[in-house]
Amino acid sequence: MTTLAFARAPAPSRPVIADDKAMLKAAAEATRDLHAPNAAIYWGDLIASSLIGYAALVGAVTAASAAWTIALALVSMLALYRAMSFIHEVSHMKHAALPHFRAGWNVLVGVPMLIPSFMYEGVHNLHHAKTRYGTSEDPEYLPLALMKPWTLPVFILVSALAPVGLLIRYAVLSPLSVFVPSLRRTIVERYSALAINPHFRRRMPDGAAKTLWERLEIACSLWAIALLAMVATGVIPLRAFAIGMGIAAGVAVVNQLRTLVAHLWENDGEAMTVTAQYLDTVNVPPPALLPMLWAPVGLRYHALHHLLPGVPYHNLGEAHRRIGALVEAESPYHKASYRGMPGLVWKIARSTMVGR
Repeated sequence: MTTLAFARAPAPSRPVIADDKAMLKAAAEATRDLHAPNAAIYWGDLIASSLIGYAALVGAVTAASAAWTIALALVSMLALYRAMSFIHEVSHMKHAALPHFRAGWNVLVGVPMLIPSFMYEGVHNLHHAKTRYGTSEDPEYLPLALMKPWTLPVFILVSALAPVGLLIRYAVLSPLSVFVPSLRRTIVERYSALAINPHFRRRMPDGAAKTLWERLEIACSLWAIALLAMVATGVIPLRAFAIGMGIAAGVAVVNQLRTLVAHLWENDGEAMTVTAQYLDTVNVPPPALLPMLWAPVGLRYHALHHLLPGVPYHNLGEAHRRIGALVEAESPYHKASYRGMPGLVWKIARSTMVGR
C-alpha cells in the first residue's frame, strides 16, 4: 500500500561518495560461506512466532481483565510482527533452497494478515537495484530527511490505517475488479505493493507470477469477506474484532517506525554508489537489545543486508562480526552503525527542522 505524497524542503547538492573497494572486497570475501539458509531455523522461527502470536491474540480476546488483554495484545503484536517480517526473506530467497517456505509463510501469515507475498516480491528487488536505490524509481524510498517536519508524524500515523485499507482492498475492491477491468489495473498498479513511494506503479503480472498472484488474491478475498461476514453476524464479537484490528494496526505502526529508521533518507533522487547507499542505510548491532523486537529477522543489520542481500538473516550477525574485524577503524563500514531508534528518529527529525 502506498502512502500519501509529502512536501519537500529545499535540499542542497550533496558530494558524490566514491565506492570504498576495500570495504566491498572484505564484505564479499569474509562471507562466502554464509549464504546457505538453515531450513530448521527458518521453519522453527516462523512457526514459533506465528503460534505465539495467534495464541496471545486468543488470550487477549478472552482475558478477564484489561491489564491481561493489553499485555497479551502486546505479545501478540510483537510475535506476529516477527512472523510478518519473514516476507522480507521470502522476497530474497531462492525458493529451491527452502522448498515450500513461501507457501508456508502465506498460509501462516500472508493470507491471515492480508499481506500475501506478491505484495513484496517483485517490489523489494527494485529497492536493491543499484541504479534505482534512492531515486524516483525506488518503491521503498522517500527523502524523508529533506521533507517538512510534519511529514514524519503523518508518515507514522497513516500506517495505523493499513488493516482497514487491506480489508477494503481484498473484501471489496478485489471482487469488484473482476467485473471492472479499469479498476483491476488500478488495484494492481497502486494497491498491490508494500511501498512508500506514492509515485510507484506496479506492472501487471504474467506467467507463473500471475498464477500465484491470482491464487493468493482469491484466498485473501475469501478470508476478508468471511471475516467481515462473521463480525456482521455476531460469530466474531465486535470486541474481539476490535482487539484483532488493534493488534494488526500495532504491527503496521511498529513496522513503519522501523522503516523510518532503516535509512537516513538523505538522497534527493540522484543515482548513488554502493558505498553511498550503504551509508544511507542503518545497522543497529549489539549491544543494543531492543532492536531484536523492532527490527527482527535480521532487519537490525539493514545496511549490511544492502551490501550482501543474499546472506540469510540468521547469518548476518556473524557476517557483521567478521567484516568489522577485517576492515580498518576508519572504514565506512563502521559509520553505518547506530545505537538505537531514538537517536535515529532525532537525527532525521532534526534534518527536517533545519530545512536540509
